[in-house]
Amino acid sequence: MSTLSRTFALAMLLAAPVAQSQSLPVAVTAAGDTATVVVGNPTAPLAEVQLDFDDAQGLSPASLGVAADLVAVNSPALLARLPSGLVTVPAELPAMVAVEPPALGGLAFERRVHVELHTHALPYTAGSRFRLFKAPLGGAFRDVTSAVEPGSVRTRGTTGGFSQFVVVLDLRPTDAVVAEKLDYLRAQADLLAATEAEPLHALIDEVEVAVADGQFADAMAGVDALRARVSARAGLHIPEQWRATRDLANIAGELLSGLDTLAFSIGYLRDYGP
Repeated sequence: MSTLSRTFALAMLLAAPVAQSQSLPVAVTAAGDTATVVVGNPTAPLAEVQLDFDDAQGLSPASLGVAADLVAVNSPALLARLPSGLVTVPAELPAMVAVEPPALGGLAFERRVHVELHTHALPYTAGSRFRLFKAPLGGAFRDVTSAVEPGSVRTRGTTGGFSQFVVVLDLRPTDAVVAEKLDYLRAQADLLAATEAEPLHALIDEVEVAVADGQFADAMAGVDALRARVSARAGLHIPEQWRATRDLANIAGELLSGLDTLAFSIGYLRDYGP
C-alpha cells in the first residue's frame, strides 16, 4: 500500500473521537522465540509489534493473550496512570496493546522479552521524545524504552513480564527520568537477599554518582558491570523465570530490562542534555 493510501486509512480509523476504549483487530503469529502482532487493518496497520523472547516455552498466538484498544487520550483514568502531566499519549496513535497470557496457556520464558512497536502514524526526528511505556493491567505506566529509531517510528524496549504497552510523548527532564529508573533498579534489588542486593546497590550508587558528575562513560561502564553481574547470577542466585501461572518473580528479567532502559536514558542525557 502507498504512503498516501496508508495515511488515508489511518486518518479514517482515527477520525471519530474516542469516548472510551474501543477494541482493535489484531493478527498474531508465532514461531520459535518470536511473535508478531499486526494491530488494526491488515492492509494499513495502525501498528506492528514484535516480541523476541530470550528463551520461550509454549509460545503460540493463543498463549500470548494479545488484545488492542483505541483509547481516549484525555481520559482521566488514562492520565492518572501516566507518571506526569508532561507524559501524553499522542492523538495520532491512541492505541494500547495488551499482552496478558492466560494462566493455563502454558507460556513461560527466561529473563527478557524484547519488544518493538513500529508505526507509520508518528513522524521520526532525531532526539525524538516518543517513548515505549509499559504497565500492569490497570496499573501505573513506566518507561521501558531502549531505542527510538526511524521507520516511521520504531520504539524498542525490554521487559521481564507483561502486560499493557503504549507509545507516549515524554517531555519530562531526562535527569529526572534517569533518577526514576535508578530507583526502580533499587526496588528490584531489594526483593533479593541482602547478600545479592548489597553489591547491586553499590554499583547502582556508582552509576548515580557518575551521572551526577557528567561522567557518562563511567556511568555506562557501571551499567555494563551491573548487567554482567545480574547475568552471571541469574538462575541460581537471582530468579530468572516468568510463567503464565504468575507464581514466580522474574527479578533477573526486570533488572536487565531496567538496565536496558537506564542505558538509553543516560545516552539521551549525554547526547541531548536534560
